[in-house]
Amino acid sequence: MRSIQEKSAELPEMMYLQCQRQQVHYTDYAFILTVSAILLCFCQQEASRRFSMPTPGLESQLKQENFILGSSTMDQVKGVLTLQGEALTQADINLKVAKSSQVLHFQFREDKQWKLQQIQDARNHVNQALQLLNSRDESYHFKTGAEVNKLMDAVMLQLTRARNRLTTPASMTLPELATSGLMKMFTPPMPGDVMVNFYINLSKLCLTVYQLHVLPPNTTKNFKPAGSSVLHNPGAMFELNNNRFEVSHVHKVECVVPWLNDSLVFFTISLQLCQQLKDKISVFSSFWNYRPF
Repeated sequence: MRSIQEKSAELPEMMYLQCQRQQVHYTDYAFILTVSAILLCFCQQEASRRFSMPTPGLESQLKQENFILGSSTMDQVKGVLTLQGEALTQADINLKVAKSSQVLHFQFREDKQWKLQQIQDARNHVNQALQLLNSRDESYHFKTGAEVNKLMDAVMLQLTRARNRLTTPASMTLPELATSGLMKMFTPPMPGDVMVNFYINLSKLCLTVYQLHVLPPNTTKNFKPAGSSVLHNPGAMFELNNNRFEVSHVHKVECVVPWLNDSLVFFTISLQLCQQLKDKISVFSSFWNYRPF
């Protein structure tokens, strides 16, 4: 058995080696923080660039993109949409009425454009994430892993909210759709038995058209108002202005918006980088908390 004196004599050397290892790991830790921050900022800025808006009053400088709406299963609805940033500046829609095969044509009024709230909200969350990352001076050094984790949690919350706004369209009731400002956007005005809705689903810009028929006041049909939903099915009922309606036909067409897909990819990469940084901090924290003597 080694004596206590022998073990005590080795203690300073052990402490020195431990300090050296901690110094190496601290250097690695600082390097990881720096590289991760650079990669994260790059991904954030790439995502933000796709949601960027010009100075107020210069919105016309944003690129206009035209998209053709289509479906692989039906041709009752066709159209072309013009997207400029977060706004639909023009919509040209042809609807083939189910019973008569009559084609109805609608387009946005020249003085109107429709803001896509999902894109606007996602952009706001991205900007908040960037503000969090840029809230400290470039020369600032994080003092603890907990401080970095707190920042990463806040950034990840904004990124997750931004992604969710693009992946989870808002649910609406049929009366909300019927009274939406979107119904007042078109010329000629939409007839009372047609409703439309635009929304984002992942990287797709979707248009849903509902054809309705009025239920007779003395109908014996069991009336059950439909709840809130992203997409209502034929047979859904609702009441508006003392009239009862039933959805007779539903038509959904969509188009892929490439920069929305790019943004979702950058959201995913940024979230992964945040989590990887948190995992590395956890490893280093475990090392620093370890006491071999």
